[in-house]
Amino acid sequence: MILYDADCGFCTRGVERIRALDRDGALEAAPIASPTGDRLLRDLTEAERLASWHVVDERGRRWSGGRAVAPVLRLLPGWRWLAPVAAAFPGATEFAYRLVARHRGTLGRLAKP
Repeated sequence: MILYDADCGFCTRGVERIRALDRDGALEAAPIASPTGDRLLRDLTEAERLASWHVVDERGRRWSGGRAVAPVLRLLPGWRWLAPVAAAFPGATEFAYRLVARHRGTLGRLAKP
């Protein structure tokens, strides 16, 4: 389950694109501010919830920010090969995630359909 900020246009479009790549239908998504988000992120404050995206698997394991990239890539046909790279360089993946997150407003305007 991908949990994302539904008030963020960049985040919403990003999740839509990820789901379009998910030919196997392995990923579900829900807004952070939804009953699903409340249930899966109940141990986090609202600020912690909205600080990044989160991925929760069927066993309840959670990854947030850049660390959520590898688990998502593992489920995307055609992109699985990148998962070990993202997992092997968590610092770089987190840095890239934070860089994009800091500029998501600008990127969202640039990425409009």
